[in-house]
Amino acid sequence: MTDSGPNSGPLAGVLVADFSRILAGPYATMLLADLGADVVKVEGPAGDDTRSWMPPVRDGVSTYYLGINRGKRSIALDLRDSADAGVARELARRADVLIENFKPGGLGKYGLDFDSVAADNAGIVYASITGFGSGAGRDVPGYDLMVQAISGLMSLTGDPDGPPFRAGISVFDVMAGNHAVIGILAALRHREATGRGQLVEVNLLSSALTGLVNHSSAYVAGGTVPYRMGNAHPSVFPYEPLPTADNDLIITAANDGQFRKLCQVLGIPEVADDPRFARNADRTANREELRPLLVERLRTRGAVEWFDLLVAAGVPSGPINTVDGGFAMAERFELDPVVVVGDVPTTRHPIRLSETPASYRLPPPELDEHGAQIRKWLEETGA
Repeated sequence: MTDSGPNSGPLAGVLVADFSRILAGPYATMLLADLGADVVKVEGPAGDDTRSWMPPVRDGVSTYYLGINRGKRSIALDLRDSADAGVARELARRADVLIENFKPGGLGKYGLDFDSVAADNAGIVYASITGFGSGAGRDVPGYDLMVQAISGLMSLTGDPDGPPFRAGISVFDVMAGNHAVIGILAALRHREATGRGQLVEVNLLSSALTGLVNHSSAYVAGGTVPYRMGNAHPSVFPYEPLPTADNDLIITAANDGQFRKLCQVLGIPEVADDPRFARNADRTANREELRPLLVERLRTRGAVEWFDLLVAAGVPSGPINTVDGGFAMAERFELDPVVVVGDVPTTRHPIRLSETPASYRLPPPELDEHGAQIRKWLEETGA
C-alpha cells in the first residue's frame, strides 16, 4: 500500500495509524517507517503543529517537521466531522498499531480510544503517549520543557551557582518516543504469539525519571538528592571539559587504566603514581588539586590535536563541537549520517541491521498528500 514500491524491512506488512503530533509520537513512527512499517499520518485540517514551527526552513517547509516525518503518508481528517471520524475509525480497524498523544480520553468521543478500537480490532497494539500518565496526572498538559523542570533534570543542569537550565533538545520527548517503539515492538511480539493486542502506555515523566539513571538511583537507593555541578561528574574525575590551547576538550578517564594512559600522553606519568590520584575515588576527592596539573599540560596543544593523540592511546575524549562539527565527525568516522529522501536531506536511522537494514521510501509528506489514495483504499470492501 505504498506509491514507491513494496515495503521492505523487519516491519514490512505492519500498518501504523499515526494520530500523534509534534515530536514524541512522530519520532517513534518515523523509526517504525524506516524499519518497513506502512505509516499513515493522520493530521487535522491545519496539519501537524510542527509544520508551522519555523525558521529554519527548506523550500518553505519547517526543518523541524522534515526531521521527524519521512516514510509516512498523510491524510487530513477533521475528527469533528462524522464522515471523517468514520474514515479514522476504519483506518484504526485495519491497523496493526495505533499511536496517539492526545490527553487521556481525548479520542474517546470519536470512538478512537483503546476500548473502542479494540472492540473491532482485538489485535490492535494501541500506544498512548502522555505527559503524566492516565491517573491523577491525566489532565496535566505534557510538554518536554515542563517535564525537564518537574522531573528534576533542570536542577542538575547549569553552573552550581547559576540558574537551572534546560537541555539543548527536547530530550524526554525523544526518550519517550524511543520507549514507545520498544513497547510497540514488545506488544507486536506478544500478539504474534497469542493473537491478542494490548494498550501500551508511555508518559514523559516516567521516561524522564528512568532516564536520569544514576541521579535517580542516588535518590531512591541512596537517599541523596543530587545537585548541579556544571559539567563535572559527581562520582568520576576527570570527566568534564578541560581547557586546551584553543578550545575546551572533554576528557573522560573513567578508570585507573585510562587515567594512567592520559598521564602518559600528557607527559606526566608520575602523576598516575601519586597516592592522591591513584584510584578514581582519590581523584574525585582531590579533583581541585589534580585539575591544574592536567590543564597545565593540555594548554600546550589544541583540542583536536589532543583528541587524536588521546584517542590513539585509548583515552576517551572529544572536542566540543557545534552541530555541523558533529556531522563532520560522523563523516570522518564513516557513519554516513545523512540520507536524502526525495530531495530532503535527513539524519540516518540510528540502528544498523545486517539482514534487514532501514529503508527510506518516502520524503516527509505534504499535508493530505495521500488523502485521496488512502480514502479510496478504506472505502474498498473486504480490504
